Amino acid sequence: MTIPSFSTFAKKSKQLIEQQLHTYVGVLESPTVLKESMEYSLQAGGKRIRPLLLFATLDAFSKDIERGLPVACALEMIHTYSLIHDDLPCMDDDDLRRGKPTNHKVFGEDIATLAGDALLTYAFQVIATMNHKEVTSEQKVALLAELATSAGAEGMIAGQVADMQAEGKELKKEELEYIHRNKTGKLLVFPVVAGAILAGATQKEIATLKEFSELLGLAFQIKDDILDVEGTEEQIGKRVGSDETNEKSTYVSLHSLAGAKEILATTLVKAKESLNSLQVDARYLYDICELVGNREN
Repeated sequence: MTIPSFSTFAKKSKQLIEQQLHTYVGVLESPTVLKESMEYSLQAGGKRIRPLLLFATLDAFSKDIERGLPVACALEMIHTYSLIHDDLPCMDDDDLRRGKPTNHKVFGEDIATLAGDALLTYAFQVIATMNHKEVTSEQKVALLAELATSAGAEGMIAGQVADMQAEGKELKKEELEYIHRNKTGKLLVFPVVAGAILAGATQKEIATLKEFSELLGLAFQIKDDILDVEGTEEQIGKRVGSDETNEKSTYVSLHSLAGAKEILATTLVKAKESLNSLQVDARYLYDICELVGNREN
């Protein structure tokens, strides 16, 4: 059997997730403007790297990727809610997201806030009610607990708070890494761990995959810091130079642009090496490392 190329696999993954997200919003018995606001940000594009990580992990264990589709959708809902709220005037006050006006610029701050709230809560409903003959109740509970931890006060939100409090301050390396590992990293760790849970991986395999995804998540944010300096608004679809404007410490400000690139390369090598002990075909996970290192948005 011919194994699909990474680009083919990634394209299929993106099509699956976008079609299913549209379906999930479509069945809601909710005010039209709320559904429109939710759909606007869910379908605004993006790399869909989080679902891709989940599907790649399932594929590594030779499992059908559609087993993870509801969990991947729930994760995209959480990620999208965080972006809607991040863009609000009380947070980063951004006008553009992925090259389009931000949600509150189109629907107003009130509807945008509520759309984010709706996506957050709907995510847990989607996992709790998923119906697959090979997904057990115990696995669903584990997934719900893992997602709540990753997205909440010990994960993404903790990182966001630390990030806001750090504005105007020169951080130590450990403080900056804490922000990156939580604000961005935890929602990149979750899909890999979730894929492993759904695949029935051993605790040792899950621990190895968690190490891999933590390194990948850190690399992803280092690349973001680099793009904020090197990228263009057209490329990345939002303001560039905002880290400097907001007086945020970044890997570039602490280590220079060349230093940040060196740390990125080293981190990605370590991420790949962490996969070597797995007795599975993790080819797409290796490919995602290349994607993170070479992306332009």
